[in-house]
Amino acid sequence: MDKIRDATYSLPMQSEEPRYWNSQLATRQVTYDALVLDARLRQSLATVRSLGSRGLRVAAVGSSGGLPTFSSRWCQKAFICPADEGTDEYLPYLEQLLDHIGARVLVISSDANLALIRRYRERLEQHIQIALAREPALGIAINKERTLEVAKQLGISVPKGVNVKATSEVAEALREVGLPAVVKPAESWAWNKQHGTRLASKLVSTPDEARHVVEELESFGVTMLFQQLISGRRESVSLFYAYGQIYACYAQRHMRIVGGESALRESIAVPPDIGGQAECLVREIDLEGCAEVEFRRDDAGNPYLMEINPRLWASTELAVRSGVDFPYLLYQWASGEKIDMVKSYPVGGRLRYLKGDILNVATSLSTSRQQGIPEREVIPPARAIFDFCLSFFIPIGYDCFDWKDPLPAWTAIVGFVRDVLRWASKKLRR
Repeated sequence: MDKIRDATYSLPMQSEEPRYWNSQLATRQVTYDALVLDARLRQSLATVRSLGSRGLRVAAVGSSGGLPTFSSRWCQKAFICPADEGTDEYLPYLEQLLDHIGARVLVISSDANLALIRRYRERLEQHIQIALAREPALGIAINKERTLEVAKQLGISVPKGVNVKATSEVAEALREVGLPAVVKPAESWAWNKQHGTRLASKLVSTPDEARHVVEELESFGVTMLFQQLISGRRESVSLFYAYGQIYACYAQRHMRIVGGESALRESIAVPPDIGGQAECLVREIDLEGCAEVEFRRDDAGNPYLMEINPRLWASTELAVRSGVDFPYLLYQWASGEKIDMVKSYPVGGRLRYLKGDILNVATSLSTSRQQGIPEREVIPPARAIFDFCLSFFIPIGYDCFDWKDPLPAWTAIVGFVRDVLRWASKKLRR
């Protein structure tokens, strides 16, 4: 295919207003260096810490209060939007907010707001610089079908699979791919009439499961990828690419995966095979900004491309702790500053998502092994409990926890306990 070419390229006085602002916008102009959306996400907290610790003035937006990001010492202002992320009601609030605070760079981390920004980017860019790749590269990256097409043309291995659009096509997909398999929506965010939702990949091991999952996704009118299951190690290569140059390249190994998220990650040296493939893919798409390219290996160690995340990802914090500060690189790029070149980083650093690890154990205790699922995809309860306990005795960091900024970790713990008690109360009432 032809190469895509669409490249883009005063601190206010201390306010005496409350940090939380959710009613009428103030008339006094306030300026922030960066406005970080999606405050509920861990990568948003990592972004606020990264930029704030460098002396930049940072504000964050969330759809509720009591979020860890809002508790950070580096969050200068917390804005609570009354609308859900990614909805049309979110847009006028954001535009009105940008009219009054004069932020320089907008950072997005969720699929919901990424979809919203794509629809209204031209309007929003009248207010602020958006730290996000441009079309058509962005459209290719968020669509797994289009990404895999480019990868195949480059000779990059992808899982065996077929595209499915309706339940009537499941039988043919089963004959072509077999079971177990993974059913993936081509895009992670889809609109169903007036509402949007995040669509997750599902592992299926029986024909009935396959038909049920496809039927659920069919209502959103999305193309689905019916793929063979690749059950080996999960690794990712994260790059920062702009102006035809790679400014940073970083790799992680993902372990103890629950619901698509890893409860434990480790920084590793960039593997030569997937490192080269990731760079080739990003250059071919011309995907500027940050990108996480995910791979999974088979039993023989051969890598297969899974997808690209063209935004900050959940495990961004480990990269920042390893000295590869993707949020700051994004800020430099979006604001037109000189971009730092990251030539190396230490390997072996580990970061644990404790909430995810607890859910990992709970899942292993409550889920019996499904017929046809490879053993490595099912964690025995005893092994899950042993690994969970062992992790407390090895050098490891924790998402949200930072001695220099301890309040977000406390806020996360309180929120998790509250959610558990609420869930237990519902169970008891039933």
